[in-house]
Amino acid sequence: MRLAESVTFGGGALDRAEDLRRDPDALAALPARVLPLWRGKPLLDAGRAALDWVAPDVFAEEGATVLLGRADGMALFARDVSALDVAGGTEGVGGFVDASEQTHPDLPAGTAFGELRRVMTRLTPLDAELAATAKGMLEWHRSHGFCANCGTATQIGKAGWIRVCPNCARSHFPRTDPVVIMLVTRGNSVLLGRAPSWPEGFFSCLAGFMELGETLEAAVRREVREETGVRVGRVDYLASQPWPFPGSLMLGAWGHAESEAIVVDPDEIAEALWLTREEMMEVFEGHHPRVQAARNGAIARFLLENWLADRLD
Repeated sequence: MRLAESVTFGGGALDRAEDLRRDPDALAALPARVLPLWRGKPLLDAGRAALDWVAPDVFAEEGATVLLGRADGMALFARDVSALDVAGGTEGVGGFVDASEQTHPDLPAGTAFGELRRVMTRLTPLDAELAATAKGMLEWHRSHGFCANCGTATQIGKAGWIRVCPNCARSHFPRTDPVVIMLVTRGNSVLLGRAPSWPEGFFSCLAGFMELGETLEAAVRREVREETGVRVGRVDYLASQPWPFPGSLMLGAWGHAESEAIVVDPDEIAEALWLTREEMMEVFEGHHPRVQAARNGAIARFLLENWLADRLD
Protein backbone atom coordinates (compact mmCIF):
# COMPACT_ATOMS: atom_id res chain seq x y z
CA MET A 1 0.00 0.00 0.00
CA ARG A 2 1.70 3.20 -1.20
CA LEU A 3 0.18 5.33 1.56
CA ALA A 4 0.98 2.85 4.33
CA GLU A 5 3.40 5.04 6.28
CA SER A 6 1.06 8.02 6.34
CA VAL A 7 -0.90 6.29 9.10
CA THR A 8 -0.63 7.95 12.53
CA PHE A 9 2.61 6.97 14.34
CA GLY A 10 4.12 5.95 11.00
CA GLY A 11 6.68 7.65 8.80
CA GLY A 12 8.37 9.84 11.42
CA ALA A 13 11.88 8.76 10.31
CA LEU A 14 13.17 8.83 13.90
CA ASP A 15 16.90 8.19 14.25
CA ARG A 16 16.76 5.64 17.06
CA ALA A 17 20.50 5.98 17.70
CA GLU A 18 21.24 2.35 18.45
CA ASP A 19 24.94 3.22 18.45
CA LEU A 20 24.45 5.52 21.45
CA ARG A 21 22.77 2.75 23.45
CA ARG A 22 26.09 0.87 23.32
CA ASP A 23 28.31 3.88 23.97
CA PRO A 24 27.43 5.66 27.24
CA ASP A 25 30.36 8.07 26.92
CA ALA A 26 29.25 9.30 23.50
CA LEU A 27 25.68 9.55 24.79
CA ALA A 28 26.75 11.60 27.81
CA ALA A 29 28.70 13.99 25.57
CA LEU A 30 25.58 15.04 23.64
CA PRO A 31 23.24 17.82 24.72
CA ALA A 32 19.94 16.31 25.75
CA ARG A 33 16.30 17.03 26.40
CA VAL A 34 13.65 14.94 28.11
CA LEU A 35 9.98 14.24 27.45
CA PRO A 36 8.19 13.63 30.78
CA LEU A 37 5.17 11.31 30.82
CA TRP A 38 2.70 11.09 33.68
CA ARG A 39 0.74 7.82 33.70
CA GLY A 40 1.53 7.44 30.01
CA LYS A 41 0.42 10.97 29.13
CA PRO A 42 3.15 13.03 27.41
CA LEU A 43 3.85 16.66 28.23
CA LEU A 44 2.27 18.90 25.58
CA ASP A 45 2.90 22.50 24.68
CA ALA A 46 0.44 25.31 25.36
CA GLY A 47 -1.29 24.79 22.02
CA ARG A 48 -1.61 21.03 22.59
CA ALA A 49 -0.22 20.38 19.12
CA ALA A 50 3.38 19.45 19.93
CA LEU A 51 5.41 17.66 22.57
CA ASP A 52 7.12 19.80 25.19
CA TRP A 53 10.61 18.95 26.42
CA VAL A 54 12.49 19.77 29.61
CA ALA A 55 16.12 19.84 30.70
CA PRO A 56 17.71 16.53 31.79
CA ASP A 57 17.86 17.59 35.44
CA VAL A 58 14.10 18.21 35.71
CA PHE A 59 12.53 15.37 37.73
CA ALA A 60 15.85 13.52 37.46
CA GLU A 61 15.07 11.42 40.55
CA GLU A 62 11.76 10.13 39.18
CA GLY A 63 11.12 6.85 37.34
CA ALA A 64 12.68 5.06 34.38
CA THR A 65 14.44 7.13 31.71
CA VAL A 66 14.78 5.79 28.17
CA LEU A 67 16.73 7.03 25.15
CA LEU A 68 14.27 7.59 22.30
CA GLY A 69 16.73 8.69 19.64
CA ARG A 70 18.71 11.56 18.22
CA ALA A 71 17.58 14.72 16.42
CA ASP A 72 19.45 17.91 15.49
CA GLY A 73 22.53 16.73 17.37
CA MET A 74 20.61 16.19 20.61
CA ALA A 75 19.80 13.02 22.52
CA LEU A 76 16.06 12.67 23.16
CA PHE A 77 14.88 10.85 26.28
CA ALA A 78 11.54 9.92 27.85
CA ARG A 79 11.09 9.85 31.63
CA ASP A 80 8.31 8.29 33.70
CA VAL A 81 7.11 10.86 36.24
CA SER A 82 3.93 9.05 37.23
CA ALA A 83 4.78 9.40 40.93
CA LEU A 84 4.57 13.20 40.76
CA ASP A 85 1.91 14.97 42.80
CA VAL A 86 0.21 16.84 39.94
CA ALA A 87 -2.54 19.45 39.81
CA GLY A 88 -5.64 18.87 37.72
CA GLY A 89 -8.54 16.48 37.64
CA THR A 90 -7.94 12.76 37.42
CA GLU A 91 -11.49 11.72 36.57
CA GLY A 92 -11.42 9.59 33.45
CA VAL A 93 -7.68 8.91 33.52
CA GLY A 94 -7.09 5.60 31.78
CA GLY A 95 -10.65 5.42 30.48
CA PHE A 96 -12.01 5.09 26.94
CA VAL A 97 -12.11 8.89 26.76
CA ASP A 98 -9.71 10.92 28.91
CA ALA A 99 -10.18 14.66 28.55
CA SER A 100 -8.34 15.52 31.78
CA GLU A 101 -5.06 17.44 31.90
CA GLN A 102 -2.47 17.60 34.67
CA THR A 103 0.18 20.21 35.45
CA HIS A 104 3.06 20.76 37.88
CA PRO A 105 4.68 23.99 39.10
CA ASP A 106 8.13 22.92 37.86
CA LEU A 107 6.90 22.66 34.27
CA PRO A 108 6.80 25.47 31.68
CA ALA A 109 3.75 27.73 31.90
CA GLY A 110 0.82 26.59 29.79
CA THR A 111 2.05 23.03 29.31
CA ALA A 112 0.10 20.01 30.50
CA PHE A 113 0.11 16.23 30.48
CA GLY A 114 -2.52 15.14 27.96
CA GLU A 115 -3.97 11.90 26.62
CA LEU A 116 -2.08 10.91 23.46
CA ARG A 117 -5.20 9.66 21.68
CA ARG A 118 -6.72 13.15 21.91
CA VAL A 119 -3.81 14.88 20.16
CA MET A 120 -2.12 12.21 18.05
CA THR A 121 -3.45 13.50 14.73
CA ARG A 122 -2.28 17.05 15.52
CA LEU A 123 1.34 16.05 16.12
CA THR A 124 3.98 15.99 13.41
CA PRO A 125 4.94 12.49 12.23
CA LEU A 126 8.21 12.71 14.19
CA ASP A 127 6.51 13.90 17.38
CA ALA A 128 3.90 11.16 17.01
CA GLU A 129 6.59 8.48 16.62
CA LEU A 130 8.51 9.85 19.60
CA ALA A 131 5.37 9.89 21.76
CA ALA A 132 4.37 6.37 20.76
CA THR A 133 7.86 5.04 21.46
CA ALA A 134 8.03 6.83 24.80
CA LYS A 135 4.63 5.66 25.98
CA GLY A 136 5.19 2.05 24.93
CA MET A 137 8.70 1.83 26.36
CA LEU A 138 7.84 3.31 29.75
CA GLU A 139 4.82 1.02 30.08
CA TRP A 140 7.11 -1.95 29.34
CA HIS A 141 9.49 -0.88 32.09
CA ARG A 142 6.60 -0.37 34.50
CA SER A 143 5.15 -3.82 33.92
CA HIS A 144 8.35 -5.87 33.40
CA GLY A 145 10.50 -5.02 36.39
CA PHE A 146 11.17 -8.62 37.42
CA CYS A 147 12.94 -11.48 35.69
CA ALA A 148 10.52 -13.91 34.07
CA ASN A 149 13.10 -16.67 34.61
CA CYS A 150 13.87 -16.36 38.34
CA GLY A 151 11.75 -13.50 39.70
CA THR A 152 14.63 -11.20 40.67
CA ALA A 153 14.25 -7.44 40.19
CA THR A 154 15.97 -6.51 36.91
CA GLN A 155 18.24 -3.57 36.10
CA ILE A 156 18.04 -1.15 33.19
CA GLY A 157 20.80 -1.21 30.57
CA LYS A 158 21.59 0.13 27.09
CA ALA A 159 19.94 3.49 27.78
CA GLY A 160 16.66 1.80 28.64
CA TRP A 161 16.47 -0.73 25.79
CA ILE A 162 17.24 -3.80 27.88
CA ARG A 163 16.62 -5.10 31.39
CA VAL A 164 19.20 -7.52 32.81
CA CYS A 165 18.73 -9.90 35.72
CA PRO A 166 21.63 -9.61 38.23
CA ASN A 167 20.87 -13.10 39.54
CA CYS A 168 20.63 -15.36 36.49
CA ALA A 169 22.02 -12.93 33.86
CA ARG A 170 18.95 -13.32 31.66
CA SER A 171 18.41 -10.36 29.30
CA HIS A 172 14.94 -9.02 28.65
CA PHE A 173 14.04 -6.83 25.69
CA PRO A 174 11.06 -4.54 25.01
CA ARG A 175 8.10 -6.44 23.64
CA THR A 176 5.32 -5.54 21.30
CA ASP A 177 2.19 -7.63 20.79
CA PRO A 178 1.20 -8.26 17.14
CA VAL A 179 -2.49 -7.67 16.47
CA VAL A 180 -4.27 -8.27 13.19
CA ILE A 181 -6.89 -5.68 12.28
CA MET A 182 -9.04 -6.52 9.30
CA LEU A 183 -10.78 -4.56 6.62
CA VAL A 184 -13.21 -7.35 5.69
CA THR A 185 -15.18 -6.70 2.52
CA ARG A 186 -17.64 -8.53 0.34
CA GLY A 187 -18.70 -6.78 -2.83
CA ASN A 188 -19.75 -3.25 -1.95
CA SER A 189 -19.90 -3.82 1.80
CA VAL A 190 -17.54 -3.83 4.78
CA LEU A 191 -17.82 -5.76 8.05
CA LEU A 192 -17.68 -3.82 11.33
CA GLY A 193 -18.00 -4.86 14.96
CA ARG A 194 -18.46 -3.37 18.41
CA ALA A 195 -16.68 -4.76 21.47
CA PRO A 196 -18.79 -5.27 24.62
CA SER A 197 -16.82 -2.59 26.49
CA TRP A 198 -17.25 0.08 23.81
CA PRO A 199 -19.87 2.85 23.92
CA GLU A 200 -23.13 2.30 22.06
CA GLY A 201 -22.75 3.12 18.38
CA PHE A 202 -18.94 2.88 18.33
CA PHE A 203 -18.00 0.39 15.59
CA SER A 204 -14.63 -0.44 14.08
CA CYS A 205 -12.80 -3.05 12.04
CA LEU A 206 -12.47 -6.47 13.65
CA ALA A 207 -9.15 -7.11 15.37
CA GLY A 208 -7.42 -9.70 17.54
CA PHE A 209 -4.07 -10.83 18.90
CA MET A 210 -2.00 -13.24 16.84
CA GLU A 211 -1.19 -16.62 18.34
CA LEU A 212 2.11 -18.49 18.44
CA GLY A 213 2.83 -20.44 15.29
CA GLU A 214 0.29 -18.45 13.28
CA THR A 215 0.72 -16.48 10.07
CA LEU A 216 -0.91 -13.13 9.56
CA GLU A 217 -3.27 -14.63 7.01
CA ALA A 218 -4.31 -17.46 9.32
CA ALA A 219 -4.87 -15.03 12.19
CA VAL A 220 -7.15 -12.88 10.04
CA ARG A 221 -9.28 -15.86 9.02
CA ARG A 222 -9.42 -17.26 12.56
CA GLU A 223 -10.34 -14.00 14.28
CA VAL A 224 -13.08 -13.11 11.80
CA ARG A 225 -14.56 -16.61 11.95
CA GLU A 226 -14.40 -16.75 15.77
CA GLU A 227 -15.97 -13.34 16.30
CA THR A 228 -18.60 -13.21 13.56
CA GLY A 229 -18.82 -16.60 11.84
CA VAL A 230 -17.86 -15.01 8.51
CA ARG A 231 -15.41 -17.01 6.37
CA VAL A 232 -12.48 -15.15 4.80
CA GLY A 233 -10.50 -16.42 1.82
CA ARG A 234 -7.85 -14.21 0.24
CA VAL A 235 -5.92 -11.96 2.64
CA ASP A 236 -3.75 -9.01 1.57
CA TYR A 237 -1.37 -7.06 3.82
CA LEU A 238 -1.98 -3.30 3.75
CA ALA A 239 -0.18 -1.32 6.47
CA SER A 240 0.99 -1.41 10.07
CA GLN A 241 0.69 0.96 13.01
CA PRO A 242 2.45 1.00 16.37
CA TRP A 243 -0.34 1.36 18.94
CA PRO A 244 1.10 2.13 22.39
CA PHE A 245 -2.12 1.43 24.32
CA PRO A 246 -0.28 -0.25 25.95
CA GLY A 247 2.13 -1.83 23.44
CA SER A 248 0.74 -3.39 20.26
CA LEU A 249 1.72 -3.47 16.61
CA MET A 250 -1.45 -3.33 14.52
CA LEU A 251 -1.07 -5.29 11.28
CA GLY A 252 -3.65 -4.01 8.84
CA ALA A 253 -4.98 -6.59 6.41
CA TRP A 254 -7.65 -6.78 3.74
CA GLY A 255 -9.78 -9.87 4.11
CA HIS A 256 -12.01 -10.93 1.23
CA ALA A 257 -15.10 -12.54 2.71
CA GLU A 258 -16.58 -15.72 1.22
CA SER A 259 -19.76 -15.68 3.30
CA GLU A 260 -22.15 -13.06 4.69
CA ALA A 261 -24.12 -14.61 7.55
CA ILE A 262 -23.12 -13.18 10.94
CA VAL A 263 -23.12 -15.23 14.14
CA VAL A 264 -21.33 -13.26 16.85
CA ASP A 265 -19.40 -14.63 19.81
CA PRO A 266 -20.92 -12.54 22.65
CA ASP A 267 -17.74 -12.84 24.70
CA GLU A 268 -15.80 -11.07 21.94
CA ILE A 269 -18.32 -8.95 20.04
CA ALA A 270 -21.46 -7.18 21.21
CA GLU A 271 -22.72 -6.78 17.66
CA ALA A 272 -21.47 -6.88 14.08
CA LEU A 273 -22.93 -5.66 10.82
CA TRP A 274 -22.29 -5.10 7.14
CA LEU A 275 -22.33 -1.52 5.83
CA THR A 276 -22.33 -0.50 2.18
CA ARG A 277 -19.96 2.14 0.82
CA GLU A 278 -22.84 4.58 0.73
CA GLU A 279 -23.64 3.91 4.38
CA MET A 280 -19.98 4.27 5.34
CA MET A 281 -19.92 7.68 3.69
CA GLU A 282 -22.86 8.64 5.91
CA VAL A 283 -20.89 7.40 8.92
CA PHE A 284 -17.89 9.62 8.13
CA GLU A 285 -20.17 12.56 7.45
CA GLY A 286 -21.77 12.03 10.86
CA HIS A 287 -25.22 11.36 9.44
CA HIS A 288 -25.64 7.63 10.04
CA PRO A 289 -28.47 6.96 12.53
CA ARG A 290 -26.71 4.10 14.30
CA VAL A 291 -22.95 3.94 13.66
CA GLN A 292 -20.22 6.37 14.72
CA ALA A 293 -16.93 6.63 12.86
CA ALA A 294 -13.83 4.87 14.15
CA ARG A 295 -11.46 7.03 16.20
CA ASN A 296 -9.55 9.58 14.14
CA GLY A 297 -5.90 8.51 13.98
CA ALA A 298 -6.57 4.80 14.45
CA ILE A 299 -5.55 2.42 11.68
CA ALA A 300 -9.18 1.24 11.42
CA ARG A 301 -10.25 4.68 10.24
CA PHE A 302 -7.21 4.88 7.96
CA LEU A 303 -8.14 1.59 6.27
CA LEU A 304 -11.82 2.47 5.95
CA GLU A 305 -11.14 5.91 4.48
CA ASN A 306 -8.70 4.51 1.93
CA TRP A 307 -11.16 1.75 1.01
CA LEU A 308 -13.82 4.38 0.33
CA ALA A 309 -11.35 6.36 -1.80
CA ASP A 310 -10.14 3.25 -3.71
CA ARG A 311 -6.56 3.74 -2.47
CA LEU A 312 -5.77 0.23 -1.25
CA ASP A 313 -2.98 -0.25 -3.82
